[in-house]
Amino acid sequence: MSNETPQDETAQAPLPVDAAQIRMVEAVLFAAEEPLDIANIKDKLPEGADVPALLAAIDEAYATAGFNLQKVGNKYAFRSAPDLAHVLQKHVVQQRRLSRAALETLAIVAYHQPVTRAEIEDIRGVSVSKGTLDVLLESAWVKIRGRRRVPGRPVTYGTSDGFLLHFGLETLKDLPGLDELKAAGLLDDRLPPGFAVPAPDPDSDPTEDALAEGDDGSDELEPLEMDLTEGAPETEEGGASA
Repeated sequence: MSNETPQDETAQAPLPVDAAQIRMVEAVLFAAEEPLDIANIKDKLPEGADVPALLAAIDEAYATAGFNLQKVGNKYAFRSAPDLAHVLQKHVVQQRRLSRAALETLAIVAYHQPVTRAEIEDIRGVSVSKGTLDVLLESAWVKIRGRRRVPGRPVTYGTSDGFLLHFGLETLKDLPGLDELKAAGLLDDRLPPGFAVPAPDPDSDPTEDALAEGDDGSDELEPLEMDLTEGAPETEEGGASA
């Protein structure tokens, strides 16, 4: 016969998640204007709250509801269920249509981040106008990440949490790969030998430094006001005047 007592079994069982704390987390996430990370959520809860366990309970509770708990990078937010997108489509307002130049630049930033303006131009084969980068920065899909460890210390660009949220991605690892891009008709079947889609891992780039305190990268953006010599492919972005 086992020597374990019912008290022993109770002691070994996992502690239930506090229902009141679940309600607190729900309220915090619902009221937040942007996704929150665990540290921000924990600051609003009683000391000792097990935030990961609370989030797991909420995720399970709303798994089949009209809105779900969605992880965006290392942050969390409530969002409408993906399978109900068709119900909401008629309520979506198209605020801005990106030009081809902006879409190409966004794709380069997404797959090659962290990337400088010069590196974007080298990949595209044409100059990048200030208007192109302004549109992407204003959309909050692209952000200034840091500075490259090269002479001149140019700023580096990367995608934001807003980019992940808009395109329904949890991490950059969820970006479409080679087979998915081909299936969507975005890549030609006749690709050069050795062609591969980059797998971005921006936080592991040894040639990038984070922005120092008080540095927002504006010193590089200001001179672009006088950059009026972009080629024809870029004039749609607000380029040259006669």
